[in-house]
Amino acid sequence: MPVEGAEAVRARVKVAKKVAGPKIIKLSPARQKVDNETKNDQVKHSNAKRDFRPRQTKATKSMDISSVISDSPVPPEENRKLRNKEYGKTGRKKQHDDDADFERSEQSDKARRRKNRKVKGQQQVDLIKKQPTQRKDRPLPEILVFEEGMNAQDLGKLLHREPAEIVKKLFMLGIMTNQNQSLSKDTIELLAAEYGIESKEKVHEDISDIDNLYEHEMEVSKKSQNLVKRPPVVTIMGHVDHGKTTLLDRLRNTNVSAHEAGGITQKIGAYQVKLDDRLITFLDTPGHAAFSNMRARGAEVTDIVVLVVAADDGVMPQTVEAIDHAKSAGVPIIVAVNKIDKPGANPDHVMEQLMKYGLVPEDWGGDTIFVKISAKSGENVDDLLQMILLQADMMELQADPNQKAIGTVIEARLSKGRGPVADVLVQQGTLNIGDPIVIGDTFGRVRVMTNDKGRRVKKATPSTPVEITGLSDVPEAADKLVVFEDEKTARSVGEQRARNSLEKQRENTQHVTLDNLFDTMKKENMKEVGIVLKADVQGSTEALQQSLEKIDVEGVRVNIIHAGVGAINESDVTLASASNAFIIGFNVRPTATARSQADNEGLDIRLYNIIYKAIDDVEAAMKGMLEPTYEEKVVGSLTVRETWKVSKVGTIAGALVDSGYITKDSGVRVIRDGIVKYDGKVASLKRFKDDVKEVKQGFECGITIENFNDIKIDDQLEAYEMQEVPVK
Repeated sequence: MPVEGAEAVRARVKVAKKVAGPKIIKLSPARQKVDNETKNDQVKHSNAKRDFRPRQTKATKSMDISSVISDSPVPPEENRKLRNKEYGKTGRKKQHDDDADFERSEQSDKARRRKNRKVKGQQQVDLIKKQPTQRKDRPLPEILVFEEGMNAQDLGKLLHREPAEIVKKLFMLGIMTNQNQSLSKDTIELLAAEYGIESKEKVHEDISDIDNLYEHEMEVSKKSQNLVKRPPVVTIMGHVDHGKTTLLDRLRNTNVSAHEAGGITQKIGAYQVKLDDRLITFLDTPGHAAFSNMRARGAEVTDIVVLVVAADDGVMPQTVEAIDHAKSAGVPIIVAVNKIDKPGANPDHVMEQLMKYGLVPEDWGGDTIFVKISAKSGENVDDLLQMILLQADMMELQADPNQKAIGTVIEARLSKGRGPVADVLVQQGTLNIGDPIVIGDTFGRVRVMTNDKGRRVKKATPSTPVEITGLSDVPEAADKLVVFEDEKTARSVGEQRARNSLEKQRENTQHVTLDNLFDTMKKENMKEVGIVLKADVQGSTEALQQSLEKIDVEGVRVNIIHAGVGAINESDVTLASASNAFIIGFNVRPTATARSQADNEGLDIRLYNIIYKAIDDVEAAMKGMLEPTYEEKVVGSLTVRETWKVSKVGTIAGALVDSGYITKDSGVRVIRDGIVKYDGKVASLKRFKDDVKEVKQGFECGITIENFNDIKIDDQLEAYEMQEVPVK
């Protein structure tokens, strides 16, 4: 039997494995020897040094590397690197293993089958996605709640129908439209009737209308099931210097009036007093005439008005105004006749005076509570508090502390360290730290809240006055406070209200028309006093601005260029300088930079802490701007006794001063038979041959008149002067 080679044996074994699986074949010794020799030759061949040849690409021509090496001056190591760079590293020929090739082939087939299955699955998914979804018709709503101006797409979402179906339905009704065209109210109602359902137009509530929202919340609170008793809000009103703040000092055991300029209240103060474990909230309003709006605001947010009237002074103008404010607000009045311990006090006279205004004492058959007190000594002050609590019990004052808070701004200002600050009276609900709020045209989140004693609190219940920070701007006094669900809504409402306010101001801008043309021309000819006004609180700014604008000086008007709250700063000085105005500061001071800038520019800054002094100074400045006015005054009368005609001089009249006097600078009229013949000036005045300045009654004089020589005997001469008239 011929000896088989090693390659033939391996090929036969491989075929046997494929056909019958693995099988052990026992070789003869001769075959085994040949096989071993073959393996040894292969090992020797693999360990032998290989002949390195550079790898070639199709685009590279073969070249002899030995010539490069022999000619290269570089050392062998560098030569090897150069060779690797030019031709690449030499690779070792792989020993082909048929079993490995077979396994790799099997793995490739499996991977290819997996990839094909994945691609086929993705194709099926893509095919499903491309197929249009068949939307099942959902049932129609019972009522179509729509808004005027909706289109077919909007109605399709509400009716659960395709927009094309809506357009087709309208076309069948004789209405041509498309999916994006707005539809009228009648068209939408007709479409709803075609589908056999009812329709109802959606009414939008304007959440930016804070006043209506405030009224709505007040009405809701009245119907609430969680009502509890709340403290009464009492406003102390009356004429200036009748003892309102002194009474409040007695109630609070403090001394507020001692710290107020001029001893008069110039802003609303809110305080709480405890009596028999019950709280009473007091509002102290100014009594000066300039603070009418403050008193009106105090009456609007109050439950009871305590009218303070001095027993020695009686009913005064601001007393009557306070009565009118209380009656217009519909709140009961308790009269406190103060200063009964002063000499000349007559409480009964005060009661008689108040009867003229409908305030009849209970002792005299009326329904008005009168309490005779002395705020200074404290006499009968406890009786006054008892009457207030009795009146509050009769009114059954209640509030819901669980609802969102609503309130009213009593006062507002700009604080240097804290920004906008508002004094707020919570009327319903509970105000908490972090609540998103809108006040007037401003918005924010309650950052810090302090009570009337200056202590920080986390919440404020109904009838509680608090000071809050965290607003975007300084609100106006009497603005309403409303709490919203989130800060985003509060911001949106506040910004919308600010835009509406700006548009309203633009609409109110007066344009020149034929009707107001002459008024405009008259104003342009008037002089004006430009003022930049800064005050400590919003109420004082408002009161001072209104008082200054009411000053009536003919020919001059006040122009308030800017009015705000806070310290006088550089921008105020710049504005006043550019407008040729001066600055009035009320209970505020300029910053150091503003003061320095004003001094450099020669700008006048006037600082006040009493309102009527500011008003008087501005009025004096207005009067000082007027041109002096003169009034004619007859100072003497003369009778012509003789006349002389002198060449180069004219006619000289010899006259007797019948009354008064005549001076060299006097004006003179020539009157003949009751008719004024000439009105001119004295050219010369002499006594005998001497020039004189004045001739008095009973003396004779010689007189010539400028540009007039037709003087006759018995003519009457009237001497007059133009005297300056003081501005009233």
